[in-house]
Amino acid sequence: MPKQNLTSESAPAAVADVTRRLGQNIATARLRRRMTLEEMAAKAGISRETASRVEDGRLTTSIGAYAAALWVLGLHHALGDVGDPDADREGALLAAARLGQRARPRKTLRDDF
Repeated sequence: MPKQNLTSESAPAAVADVTRRLGQNIATARLRRRMTLEEMAAKAGISRETASRVEDGRLTTSIGAYAAALWVLGLHHALGDVGDPDADREGALLAAARLGQRARPRKTLRDDF
């Protein structure tokens, strides 16, 4: 099976939308700090082109580049809460519905040695 890259055209609209908003938020935070794109890129240890792709919200840009840009801006702390199991209400409900159920069927023991 050939390798496929997630692009704005192939991704669900909600996924493309959230990365685009994240990029816009990073750009706004950078501008509020009166920091140039080059300064942010240098502090983040990424190229100017990668920093530009972060602010564009490109799906093919690594999460590490997004995290580094957020770190430079002092906004990286909330990134660790993304996907937090304690905030997953649907997952908690599904787990609670399975309480008391065994994960595997019980094996019957035989005593015919």
